[in-house]
Amino acid sequence: MSEKKVQWHPGFAAALDLELRDYREFLQYEKEYNLNTKPLEIDLLVVKKNAKIRIDNEIGRIFRGHNIMEYKSPDDSLNIDTFYKLSAYAGLYKAYGKTVDEIRADDVTVSLVRERRPEGLFRYFREHGGYSLSNPYPGIYYVEGKVLFPTQIIVTGELRTEDHIWLKALSGRMRPQDMRRLFEYVLRLSGKYDRELADSVVDVSVRANEWSRDMLMKGEEKMSGALLEIMMPQVKIEAREMAVGMAQDMAKDIAQDMAKDMAQDMAKDMAQDMAKDMAQNMAKDMAKDLMKGMAQDIAQQARRQGIRDTVSALRSLRHDDDEIKRVIMAQYDLTDQDAEEYLGLKLK
Repeated sequence: MSEKKVQWHPGFAAALDLELRDYREFLQYEKEYNLNTKPLEIDLLVVKKNAKIRIDNEIGRIFRGHNIMEYKSPDDSLNIDTFYKLSAYAGLYKAYGKTVDEIRADDVTVSLVRERRPEGLFRYFREHGGYSLSNPYPGIYYVEGKVLFPTQIIVTGELRTEDHIWLKALSGRMRPQDMRRLFEYVLRLSGKYDRELADSVVDVSVRANEWSRDMLMKGEEKMSGALLEIMMPQVKIEAREMAVGMAQDMAKDIAQDMAKDMAQDMAKDMAQDMAKDMAQNMAKDMAKDLMKGMAQDIAQQARRQGIRDTVSALRSLRHDDDEIKRVIMAQYDLTDQDAEEYLGLKLK
């Protein structure tokens, strides 16, 4: 997994929206819904706009008017205390209606979502009386008995991939065939909003499965122009960060070497303390100027090389020049003339 912390929760909100997109006009999503004060926060609140609408998606079949959802990343625990905490949040949400019993208890549901099955929590249910656990669909468990509201636990790792590709993608254990299927689903989307949501899911999945980025960049998968456009913003950001980091490291090394040499020469004629102060001030100013100039030069070189690599990769995947030209103009803000020069269509 990447050294940078994967931001799972935005991906979860996007994945659930895509899972239930057939019912989007009837649902309202409230991300990180605050319960009175900031520390009390619901990961996702899903409100049905029309109580008569039945959701056939397995995840939403339990839904009532107000649906409290808690997502646990692969590294988070899900135990009996977590279970009761979310139940308490649901109780507070019900109690904070504008009038007495405005939000009915039988119109609230609770959903906990996690990739792996919470074996410790399930064992608690079995060992303590009053709980009943059923498994009506793969990966979906209903908890009944000593609960205030209808409650389900969704184990995304057990969901059927063909029915729940978006939630399944929130995993650091994706296989090549799973990633391939995810990209196939992405390419089927046509709406701008759906593509933006898919971008969030793909970003989480690729960051959590670094091998997939290497697989794509090395051409082991045939990405179409549409998929390339989805991935390109993330690739550009990472390339820019890498270029700036390299420039800063190089500038720092050069400045330190120059400062060291200058300090040694000045020490022959000046007192040691004066030489140290002057060398440090000069090194600071020179490092700043050098870092700025070199960062700009290296970033520009990295950008040009990135464009050339993009053209080469797309040609190796048998994309025609018109499609390649459209992609690099859109992603790198090139003029028509600049794009043709990178494609070799204009004689220099």
